[in-house]
Amino acid sequence: MKTRNLLGCSVFCFSLSIGLLSGCAYEEQSGGAAGGSTGTKYIVQVSGSSTVAPVSEAVAEAFDDATQIKVNVATTGTGPGMEKLAHKECDISGASRPIKEQEIAACKAAGVEPIELKIGVDGISIVVHSENDWCDCLSIAQLKKLWEFDSKIKTWKDLNPEWPDEEIRLFGPDQESGTFDYFIEEIIGDVPENQSPCRTDYTLSVKDNMLVEGVKGNKYSLGYFGYAYYVQNKDSLKVLGVATQADLSDCVKPSDETIENGSYKPLSRPLFIYVSKQALESKSEVADFVNFYLDEGQQQVSEVGYVRLPPETIEAARQVVQEILDGVEKP
Repeated sequence: MKTRNLLGCSVFCFSLSIGLLSGCAYEEQSGGAAGGSTGTKYIVQVSGSSTVAPVSEAVAEAFDDATQIKVNVATTGTGPGMEKLAHKECDISGASRPIKEQEIAACKAAGVEPIELKIGVDGISIVVHSENDWCDCLSIAQLKKLWEFDSKIKTWKDLNPEWPDEEIRLFGPDQESGTFDYFIEEIIGDVPENQSPCRTDYTLSVKDNMLVEGVKGNKYSLGYFGYAYYVQNKDSLKVLGVATQADLSDCVKPSDETIENGSYKPLSRPLFIYVSKQALESKSEVADFVNFYLDEGQQQVSEVGYVRLPPETIEAARQVVQEILDGVEKP
């Protein structure tokens, strides 16, 4: 593992060897990505959220099968994905939170107009080891006490005197993640300036699969990440309910139904892709991929473990794209 500083504090995280393919469109890559052939030419570049990445990867594979057009999907985290969009280093950025004002400003300064398209719904899932038989639900107040910057919670017993006197091993996304941003906003709330948003003694990663493996590896662990990663590992993880009341009387676990109807609160959230309007207008391959994403992507959303959008939401997104394309001058 390696040490990472967050506002002057040391944080232990996995030592990752991540080969991110993050260059500009039409960059040639050798190796087994997106089709597996040497010298593959990626026509469409997608970066961003690790939460959205499984959907984009599945859509990209289906799109390649249908069109032979290669799409590279790089998992960078929502924040870095937005930076790449602004720097014209990708055509599309996945996001597990809405774009921030400063990101819009950065795009505008670079002559990029990001087009927001909602592609699914997620419920950030609080998970523990499969052998955890003492905890089924945590309140928002308990989660805040556990994750806040000056947390005094070290063991499960600190949360509940009836629980084991064993250290809680914590796993979560890093500060570049939209999942991190959303969790902090909903669970921690306002954070004083120049203070870390949360405690720093946890194992972090931009890769949700690394967080999954971390929680699997310790009986007394706890972590949080997108619902799809729980669904894909439900045989070896246990998901907790979340309650807004201290007595846990309104505890709700994430499921397709509770995420879709919003009763899993406050951790149900929309997922997005942000498309460069300029790339959409100038590259037919990007337009084809985005339309394919809207036409076929809902199947991929459900297959990887997220929740589909209502048909009218997808139709509205199609109309946004079509209006942009209708405005493009034909040669």
